[in-house]
Amino acid sequence: MGVVLPVLFALLAAFSNALATVLQRRAALSVPQTQGFRPGLVVDLLRRPVWIGGMLAVVVAGVGQAVALATGPLSLVQPLFVLELPLALLLASLMTGRRLPHVMWLAVGGVVVGLGVALASAAPGGGTVDVPLDRWVFALVACAGAVVLLTGAGLRRPVGKARAGCLGAATAVCYALTAGLMKDSMRVLDTDGVVGFLTTWQTYAFAAAGVCAVLLLEHSMQGGPLVASQPALTLGDATVSLLLGVVLYREEVRAHWWVLPQLLGVALIVMGVLTLARRGIDLRTGQ
Repeated sequence: MGVVLPVLFALLAAFSNALATVLQRRAALSVPQTQGFRPGLVVDLLRRPVWIGGMLAVVVAGVGQAVALATGPLSLVQPLFVLELPLALLLASLMTGRRLPHVMWLAVGGVVVGLGVALASAAPGGGTVDVPLDRWVFALVACAGAVVLLTGAGLRRPVGKARAGCLGAATAVCYALTAGLMKDSMRVLDTDGVVGFLTTWQTYAFAAAGVCAVLLLEHSMQGGPLVASQPALTLGDATVSLLLGVVLYREEVRAHWWVLPQLLGVALIVMGVLTLARRGIDLRTGQ
């Protein structure tokens, strides 16, 4: 049960996030497009019931993710969110009534098999429970700097692949940081109860990072094609989360010859994600 519970809740969270992505993208494409960073975009989206439904799915995903992170290592839980993209496309195909072509099913299989091979060979686990403040300071500064640089680079570009890719990558860093902070706040909840949870800085830090992630996600969706934003978001989240798991929580992954099947799994994931993003379904037209 040590691995089963976090995996099950991570899969629930991935499915809920996939549903949220589909609903939020439909909403984002129904409001006036923006060339700059516009916080008022969320106000426009609040008038769209489909966006509200997407946010409810985000809440369910957050609960599932919190339980998964409280019971399993960050480097195991977050890579499972790679499944969001294939799940989102499967849900989009159901919503649009358009069947996925064979190449898309092959790509979905590639992502699933690749993720299984990579995680089975890496066998992430171990690590410490309490993260000292000096590690957090380093991680927060590094992640904040990366988000600022990526966001600035994206907003300087016109609508297109470069803009969407940079904003998608910035969103990925925010999501990974949110997960890392959430895991630590769940530890405080377990040891110090609700009062400790509501008074620790990690709780408010992960809430702030999550808000930034949502706002950046909406802009990345408007910033360009899915083929640019989604791979950056999907692969970036898994990569940064793995790094945070190793750096912050001292989690361990297998080395030596185990690296070979890990690389094979990663290659399958990357090829599958790129194929799915390139041939993704347009939620406005169903094509």
